[in-house]
Order: sequence, then structure tokens, then C-alpha cells
Amino acid sequence: MQTIGFIGVGKMATAIISGLDKNKFEIIISGHNLSKTKKQAEELNVKASENHEELVQQSDFIVLSVKPQVLPSVLSQLINHLSKDKTLISIAAGLTLSDLKHLADSENQPIIRVMPNINAQIGQSTSAIVKNEFVDDSAYEIAQEIFKAVGSIHEIAEKDFSTFAAIAGSSPAFIYMFIDAMARAGVLHGLPKDQATAIVSETVKASAEMLLKSGENPWSLVDKVSSPGGTTVAGVVSLEQNHFGGTVIDAISATIEREKYLK
Repeated sequence: MQTIGFIGVGKMATAIISGLDKNKFEIIISGHNLSKTKKQAEELNVKASENHEELVQQSDFIVLSVKPQVLPSVLSQLINHLSKDKTLISIAAGLTLSDLKHLADSENQPIIRVMPNINAQIGQSTSAIVKNEFVDDSAYEIAQEIFKAVGSIHEIAEKDFSTFAAIAGSSPAFIYMFIDAMARAGVLHGLPKDQATAIVSETVKASAEMLLKSGENPWSLVDKVSSPGGTTVAGVVSLEQNHFGGTVIDAISATIEREKYLK
């Protein structure tokens, strides 16, 4: 049985741990507050470690789920306990494989970088994954299995992580804004807000599933909903006239540029 250690047990780590098969993996957690960590371990039905160093010694995979600004100090404590037989998995935003290799102070440390999104909390994350050259196929398969427990994964080049962060990491906020705007339009025309929000949310969810299952181009489905001279095409034309597509693209581009600034 493989042992997975989680350093840091925030919302994302908790979601991942909750999705994992406890009969297949042994799971250990550690945090900065031992009493709180022990309470979390009891709630999650996993083991608690006295400290990060002990966790690393006992784990085959170490998931670094602390905030990016905290990660350098955490890794500095672990340098003497890492080895090529232990795979580091980082979910810290902004830190590249090269950054992590430098922080781990190791030339041949297996490192995997994963970027899940908020939907991991309901088991439907869309995650990006990339590895360095020291990760073997078996370890990589297990790492993918860990994150498949809370959704889908996409293998992408690390140079594209900023784009992924925008269209998968930040975009839920934009989608919530879209849903809220649609619901407010429903309120404007007589529906209660809660009911309008539920209607729009269900429609957005089903429309996304329809797109994925059909395998069609989004505009092909737009055309199928739009009857000649009908109500839908009137709304589509209004969106185009108000630069809906361009506004969305600008928002994604602004998100990517901001991440570059923060690095």
C-alpha cells in the first residue's frame, strides 16, 4: 500500500483526501498546529504526524498543499529527508518545477506539479498536471490517480500553466458572475432571485454536459438553439454587438498578465 502524506490540510487538501480510497492508500497529514491536525485526522479517518519531517520519512508521496509564500520555509525543513524514492507533489500556485527543484535542493528529486480548481470540493475539479524527468511511470500514474479522485486531469506543458490557471482556476469566478447576471435579468422580469439562480445554474450545468457529450463545436450548438428570426438569435446578436466574446477574452488575458506580475 502506498503512503500519501499531506503537508497542510486546508480546503483543497481536505477535498482530495475525502475523495481518496482509504483501502488503497494510507494517508498521513501534518500541519502547523498539532492539536488541530489530530482533530482533522480523526474527522478524515487518516493518521496524523507529529511534524513535517516525520511525515516525509513515512510517505512515498508528499503533497505540498500549503500557501506558495509558506512553501519555501516548509521545504527548507525537509531537505535532509527527501530522496529519489519519494515523490513531491506541489499544488502551490506560481511555483514552477524549476523553483521546486531549487527549493528541494536536489538534482534528481521526482517532482510533480498539479493545479486543481475550486470544484475539487464537490469532486469535480479540472486539474492540470506536469512532471519533471525524474518521475517514473509508476509514480506518475499514482499521482494521476490521486487527482482523478476529485475530478479530471489534463497533461499540459508547464509553459501553459498560466493559461490553464486563467481558464480553469480563475474562470469559476467569471462563470458565477455570468450566472448572477442571468439570474438578475430573471428578477428584472419577475422571477424570485433564488428561483432564477437555480434555473440558470441548472441550465449552465446541463449546457456544459451537452457540449462535452456531443463533441460538437460550441458555435454549432449556438446555431441549433437559434431559430431563424427567433428570440435566441436576437439575444446572440445583442451579445455580439456588446462585445461579449471580446470582453471574456480580455478578462482571461488580464488574469494571465496579473499572474506574470505576481511572480
